[in-house]
Order: sequence, then structure tokens, then C-alpha cells
Amino acid sequence: MKKIILSAAAFMMVLSCQNDQTEPTTSVTNAISKRDCASQDVLAEQMKADPSLALRMNQIEAFTQKAMLTNRLVNGKIVIPVVVNVLYRTAAENITDAQIQSQIDVLNADFNATNSDFNSIPSEFAGVAANVGITFELIEIIRKSTKKSSWGTRDVMKNGKRGGIDATDPTSTLNMWACTIGGGILGYAQFPGGSNATDGVVIDSQYFGKSAAASYPYNLGRTGSHEVGHWMNLRHIWGDASCGNDLVSDTPVHKTSNYGVPTYPYESTCLPAHNEMTMNYMDYTDDRGMYMFTNGQKSRMSALFVSGGARSGFGI
Repeated sequence: MKKIILSAAAFMMVLSCQNDQTEPTTSVTNAISKRDCASQDVLAEQMKADPSLALRMNQIEAFTQKAMLTNRLVNGKIVIPVVVNVLYRTAAENITDAQIQSQIDVLNADFNATNSDFNSIPSEFAGVAANVGITFELIEIIRKSTKKSSWGTRDVMKNGKRGGIDATDPTSTLNMWACTIGGGILGYAQFPGGSNATDGVVIDSQYFGKSAAASYPYNLGRTGSHEVGHWMNLRHIWGDASCGNDLVSDTPVHKTSNYGVPTYPYESTCLPAHNEMTMNYMDYTDDRGMYMFTNGQKSRMSALFVSGGARSGFGI
């Protein structure tokens, strides 16, 4: 069991997802060759601009740990309304309604343990595998043509005055932006505690949803599952440090991020000897290599939605 330790460093452990890729990609133009999620860099910039952010995240973490300790968690179904904001310059970037819906379908499957590969979980981890019990409902798609070839990671796509699309009701709606990010970045998310104006998840349009238009090996919509996990306050499973702490007690300690699709059992070099949970959504494996959350991660996410939680405005 991992000991939960709160520190300022913990709040810098966000989403810098790098994944060396050895398998061939499809012929999609500008396909990303390695997983790269920019949230750690984004968080660092946000903290420079707003020193109070670290305090807010610390308060959220303290509330989360107390809610889990006292079983003050959501008892019922959580339904998350979703608005998808599409920014496009080319026809390929103007992803179809069907591709957008496929991402919602993947989220619903992955967060409710109805994904077909859930049955692939090794028996060692089956006892902690979770049905998170969170449902996502697409309520609106907003589209906007642009002349920008890429948007970067400074949240410009979330600013209508700078050519992007403003967030819709961010205190009660999950906003997702589909656009070309550039720089080899698949996506990034904002953790609870940041500005409402920039709250949500950004996914490169090539990797948004599950369809032939998405690029292998990130073609199963799991970039969305990973990023939404961060939006719900989950850390990387290795805690962004060698044998680090992800603030969840039932995930095994990982030496570092894992890439591709590791063959189980995959023994950690962290002591004492144990196997790593490489199939967890919060690792960096290929889409087909990740297919579970744990009960501890579920508790951590659920704590956001109780009265007083950072996302309690979403209701039950």
C-alpha cells in the first residue's frame, strides 16, 4: 500500500506524456510518432501566472483525501454534459459528428467498464478493477473555421477573442476542444483548481475518437480517457518521478512511464518486487494497451463531485 503524502511537488506531477513509437503508423498526414501530452508544461506556466493556483490545488487534495478517508463520496450516477468545440482549417480537421460521438462512446465504455478489453485484465489486478460509474452526454458541437495551422498549448483555442472558442458553462459542463495542437502533442487537460475560462480537455483532431480517421496507435479514443482522467484529478500512475507516488493506494508503484504494449507480467524495478499495472489508463501505453481504472482512482475522481468538491457544480 502506498502512503499518501501531500507536497508542493505533487502538484507539478501532471501530464507530460512521451511515448517512443516503434510500430508503423497509417499514412495520415503529420501523424504523431510519439505520445506527448503537454499538461505539465501548461500547469507550470499557469502557476507562474497565478501563484495562488498551488494553494487551491493543495486545498482540493486535502479535501479529496478527507472525502476518501471518511467515505464521503458520491452515491449515485454522475452524468457529465459535454460540449465539443471543433476548430478547423482543413476538411480533415473538421471531424465528423460520428467521430465526435465515437469519443463520447469510448469515454462511456471506459468509465463504466463496458469496454471489450476490460476482460483482459490480469487476475492479479481484477480485484481492484473499477466501474467508475461516470457517464458522458454530448449536448452540443460548436464548429469554427480558422486560418491557424496549429494552436499550441497556451489555451488560445479556448479564447474567442483570439480566434478560438470560449468555454461553455465550464462549472457544469466538460468542454473538449478538437484542433491541431502541433509540436507532436496529442492533447492536454486542466486539473481541478485552474481558471474556469480554460477548464477542459484539448485533443488533437487526428486522435479524437475511434475511427479510421484517427491515427494508429492512438486510434481507439484512449487519449480522451487519459486526459479526462487528469481533468478528474488523476495523476500519472508512476507519479511523474522514479518509483513515484500517484496519490492512489491500490495502483502498484511504477519505475516510470511505459510505452507500446508491454507483455504481462511486467516486473517493476522498484522494491519490493512486484508487477506494474501497465494496462491502466494513466500510463503511457498505446491505446490498445490501456483498459482499466482502479477502485482507488474511482474514489479520487468521485470526491470531486460531492458537496464541497471541486466539481460539485456538475451535480448527480
